[in-house]
Amino acid sequence: MPIPPPDPFLRLKARGAATNAAGRYEAHERVAENDGWDIPEDERLLRTEVSEERPRSVINPVASPDLPFDRSLNPYRGCEHGCSYCFARPSHAWLGLSAGLDFETRLVARPDAARVLERELARKSYRPATLAIGTNTDPYQPIESRYRIMRAILSVLSEWNHPVAIVTKGALIERDIDILAPMAERGLVQVGVSVTTLDPRLSRALEPRAPAPARRLTTIARLAGAGIPVRAMVAPVIPVLTDPEMERIMTQAREHGATAASWILLRLPLEVAPLFRDWLARNEPGRAAHVMNRLREMRGGADYDADWGKRMRGEGVAARLLAQRFDLAARRLGLDRPLPGLRTDLFAPPPRSGDQLSLF
Repeated sequence: MPIPPPDPFLRLKARGAATNAAGRYEAHERVAENDGWDIPEDERLLRTEVSEERPRSVINPVASPDLPFDRSLNPYRGCEHGCSYCFARPSHAWLGLSAGLDFETRLVARPDAARVLERELARKSYRPATLAIGTNTDPYQPIESRYRIMRAILSVLSEWNHPVAIVTKGALIERDIDILAPMAERGLVQVGVSVTTLDPRLSRALEPRAPAPARRLTTIARLAGAGIPVRAMVAPVIPVLTDPEMERIMTQAREHGATAASWILLRLPLEVAPLFRDWLARNEPGRAAHVMNRLREMRGGADYDADWGKRMRGEGVAARLLAQRFDLAARRLGLDRPLPGLRTDLFAPPPRSGDQLSLF
């Protein structure tokens, strides 16, 4: 899938993608072309747009055999962090939008998510299990500071004593420590913080609107200091670019309070592969071929292999070496233990005004 040339009159500021190729379900492609007229065009700054969605359901069933949860929730569609490697980019095609610039600039918020969630929890047929949030797009991306959807969701989960596992890069999660810390005391929450690299320059290019690496380490420290179990996610591991940092990332995370760690190999499904190759050509031209060749060694010669059991770790000698390095470092640092399991036995409807109180 070729990447169309960027619009020469579109000014991009801190964006991971440079183009806006049509989604895979679209019948037509739009490409910016010079019309030959010697008339100056106005340069346009690409800004973030947010629309709102009113969902009928927010709990998504998950049947993937290589994931440790069976349900998830997404407060937002698209992600302003703009990570060039984000495996969730192809999900924007379901909206008729591009996995490129649209994914990071045309966002969808779900302001009623907490209310809908509470309605689903109240169903007599509902059975509690850990709810995963942040597995597709980041719940603490910048627009959360305005919409506060995640905070409302956490308030509902806390009231119902429902377990939740959160994945984020966003430092904004610190705002919600007042809800998360009491939930942690009841065994209801754990957090995974993704640290891709410790190099601020590389992070700025890879993840243009996400917090800097040092800021994420501070977030780990503040969550851990509040008694919230934190897992350091070395993800994604990008051959050549970030894999040499694996042990240093784990060491820094441990020193900041993380008690567990995990890793995931770079995933390039569908539209993500050409977008990431384009990013490499623009930002790392001298290492682009080396990165992709190493990655293909771990993906059976392709840019990506979506098979269960392979998509997270890859295969072959290079992939096994990465796994061995991670395992050795995790044991040495004491990060090879899972986070404490989350409780489901406390789940119950919150008391309401006028309810009959128990005598015991």
